[in-house]
Amino acid sequence: MSTAISPLASPFPDMPQIAGVTPRVARAQYKVWDRCDLTFISFDAGTTVAGVTTQSKCPSPEVEWCRAHLAAGVARGLVVSAGNANAFTGHKGRAAVEAVTAKAAAHLGCAPSDVFASATGVIGVPLPIDKAEAGLDAAFTAAPCSWADVAAAISTTDTFPKGAMTKAVIGDTTVTLVGVIKGSGMIAPDMATMLGYIFTDAAIDAAVLQQMLSAANKATFSCITVDSDTSTSDTVLAFATGKAGNAPVTSMDATGADAFHAALTDLCRQLSHLVVRDGEGATKFIEITVEGAASDESAHRIALSIANSPLVKTAIAGEDANWGRVVMAVGKAGEPAERDLLTIRFGTTQVAEKGLPVEGYDEAPVAAHLKGHDITIGVDIGLGQGRATVWTCDLTHGYISINADYRS
Repeated sequence: MSTAISPLASPFPDMPQIAGVTPRVARAQYKVWDRCDLTFISFDAGTTVAGVTTQSKCPSPEVEWCRAHLAAGVARGLVVSAGNANAFTGHKGRAAVEAVTAKAAAHLGCAPSDVFASATGVIGVPLPIDKAEAGLDAAFTAAPCSWADVAAAISTTDTFPKGAMTKAVIGDTTVTLVGVIKGSGMIAPDMATMLGYIFTDAAIDAAVLQQMLSAANKATFSCITVDSDTSTSDTVLAFATGKAGNAPVTSMDATGADAFHAALTDLCRQLSHLVVRDGEGATKFIEITVEGAASDESAHRIALSIANSPLVKTAIAGEDANWGRVVMAVGKAGEPAERDLLTIRFGTTQVAEKGLPVEGYDEAPVAAHLKGHDITIGVDIGLGQGRATVWTCDLTHGYISINADYRS
């Protein structure tokens, strides 16, 4: 991880271990750095799994591996490599995934299809099988580690480890959910973001877990953007060990299903916000809400148009209350909009209404709002009932510096 910690960083929470989950980290040395960069997590038999993956048309072999085996809904292991994305690596990349999962499966005594894999880092360099296997050998004999250790080991350009937790009550049983995530740049997911992993002791059917995760993703991970770029490797996986002893959740109508779904969505929202708060070079966390659109989908596309606009993002970085850039972003979104119905606010201050600046508008409270770390922008399209919220960060020179030197 970077030594310059984001000004928006949150402290890593005190997260409990989850029964049936054993995390370990080791040094595969995919890059020349003094840190653990391979994570190996084992799961007790009976663990179910669900996942969402990138919509990129150039996915990594790890993403393809996960997609191929998620349908079975069974997991015994997870291997995460940091520093090498193993994407756009052809047959060599596929061979590396097969080797990694086969070695982990042999150690666990399960089928390779029960082991999931992820990789993150530089694109276009095959994952070195010798380093991966040596890293796994080290992980197999390593002592179990903390979630903070896992969060650090899966990171690349992240400036702080990211984790979150929550609980839910299913019947008379309290279940725990914890999650770790990495992501800082190349964040504009169509599904999830970079690499995220959720672990729970709840007993929940894989198909139900998949339904809940897909819905949670739509409202959280798919509503964040740092730079409008979707990764080749984006993956979020959720694992449920069933060790809490609750009556298994076998449908969306089962006792406690609504509570677990709410907790899962809350956890995903926490994790997604942490990624934005560590956006490369970020100094501002920005929430953009669009209402009054023709549909929820239209509102979402308009909100992303605002969130992805370099002109909007740089204005916020400079603490400039230039609402004209928001008008521009609404207009270019390609969605139904009417200039003379448009209303815009910064913070709680309405700055434009029905196509005109608010008469007597005082910029002072807006300027004060923009000096803070948490910024809100509201837009009312004035056409319908569609509504959406997305989250992004500002764009500073720090983003350029990080990405200009990324491969070195």
